Amino acid sequence: MAAVREHWDALYSRKTPEGVSWYQRHLERSLSFIDQAKLDRDDPIIDVGGGASTLVDDLLDRGFTDLTVLDISRSAIDAAKARLGDRAERVHWIVADVTDATLKPDWYVFWHDRAVFHFLREEAARRSYVASVRRAVKAGGHVLVATFGPDGPERCSGLDVVRYGADELHSQFGPEFTKMSSVVENHRTPGGTEQQFLYCYCRLWPV
Repeated sequence: MAAVREHWDALYSRKTPEGVSWYQRHLERSLSFIDQAKLDRDDPIIDVGGGASTLVDDLLDRGFTDLTVLDISRSAIDAAKARLGDRAERVHWIVADVTDATLKPDWYVFWHDRAVFHFLREEAARRSYVASVRRAVKAGGHVLVATFGPDGPERCSGLDVVRYGADELHSQFGPEFTKMSSVVENHRTPGGTEQQFLYCYCRLWPV
């Protein structure tokens, strides 16, 4: 895990948050799913791998009051804190690997992950990730995971990734996760290339 953390800290020391390939000024697709969930403004939301993403800015603008950002890179989180200024004090920040992070059990109403899960190439890591979701998300909670789609890149930021179709991605989570919808989006990177993302939206109903 130390090597992975060092990899991402080094990346954020070389690039600005606006220079990474997955950057979007506003995560419109993610925000659309969150809006559709019709959450109360005090419902807990966690952004896994949120790092320097602007999603937390937009959620604060929408009035959400219980926000957590988890990322393995302290450098990424420090960049987000610097951007938010005083507003950073209104966010819970966790520097950890999601596969072994200690999260509040049965707490989060919305779990958001854009571009973490596809870096988990080992089956054991994926099982640990799903176990973290099961423990941390309330019954009936919302789970949105976005990975590279079938025609997406095979590598990102110098690392190999796993590409998924909708059924393949959902099968990683199991019958407790009821698939509600999925959508493919072509993301244009700051460098002008296109990356295919797949968004899979589920509800967690433990059996």
